[in-house]
Amino acid sequence: MRRGPYSSRTRRFVALEQALRNSIRRICRGWECPAMRTEPLLTVAPVAAVQSVAELYAIALTQAETAATHYQRHATAGDTASGDTSLLSTQSVFEVLARRERQRAEAITVGAVAALNKPPDAADLLWSPTDLVPAQEISEIGDSSLGTAYDAWALAVRHRERAFVFWTYVAALAGDPTVRSTAEGFAREALRDGDALRRERRLAWRSLRHDATGEREAAREPASAALLESLLLKDIMAWAAQLTPSERGVLMTLAPSPLPPDHDPHDPLVAEGSLDEIKSRALRRAEQLSNLYLEDADRALDQAGLEFAQRLAAQSIARLAALRSMAATG
Repeated sequence: MRRGPYSSRTRRFVALEQALRNSIRRICRGWECPAMRTEPLLTVAPVAAVQSVAELYAIALTQAETAATHYQRHATAGDTASGDTSLLSTQSVFEVLARRERQRAEAITVGAVAALNKPPDAADLLWSPTDLVPAQEISEIGDSSLGTAYDAWALAVRHRERAFVFWTYVAALAGDPTVRSTAEGFAREALRDGDALRRERRLAWRSLRHDATGEREAAREPASAALLESLLLKDIMAWAAQLTPSERGVLMTLAPSPLPPDHDPHDPLVAEGSLDEIKSRALRRAEQLSNLYLEDADRALDQAGLEFAQRLAAQSIARLAALRSMAATG
């Protein structure tokens, strides 16, 4: 049994988990954080830590320009189409979204000049920026005769939620304080922008009287968060049984479902499957819970309910990130 200080690997787990919690707390302080439904959540994480402010602005500009291009492609697609008027509502939304992204790109350039005395430069990129607005997602709505303005606004909300998660990760992983604070600024912008887009989504929803897709979504019963938390706790306990005491201590802190202390009695544990299967199942359930808490925040009817769901969502995102990191290095 290994004793003494945490291993270097355990310290990395603690640092990542704490950094994510602190970043989310700083970014959300004073703001009404919207729900951040992402599918799957961690596909938007940066592939590496951002090393400089110049690199950060280059990433932000590339993402904004890519988003503008993708939206614009479907804003103008109907000009040469066969005259299907059912596409006009989505085209008008995508035109607005393309314009917003062009304005965002201009603001990013202005910010870079103010901070660095030069515009963003692709030469500062050390890796290909994560595409937060995949063309395929837009095509699924823009090319469909069943697409509505509500669908287009809902997609745009999801894209800005994805941007919030991405920039939160950038801030959490940043070693440079200026990179961290600038990334947190981009994350706060994503929150504000997402809230404005959500209002447009609500207006579009109200204009749909008999939208079958919306009715199915409203009638869909979510999985039980309490049941998933219980199942996830069992998976994590099975996982932790094969870790050192110091590494197990990391898992004990992962709210909303921390492990019981070693001296606390608990039901006999029956691990189903291999360690890899247990890890995979735990990650899947942790991601399901993150999405459930985010959906709860989106459906909250009062401020207290909103803040409670947001707190659970933030904790769940941090837990998921720590579990992913532990699985990757273990």
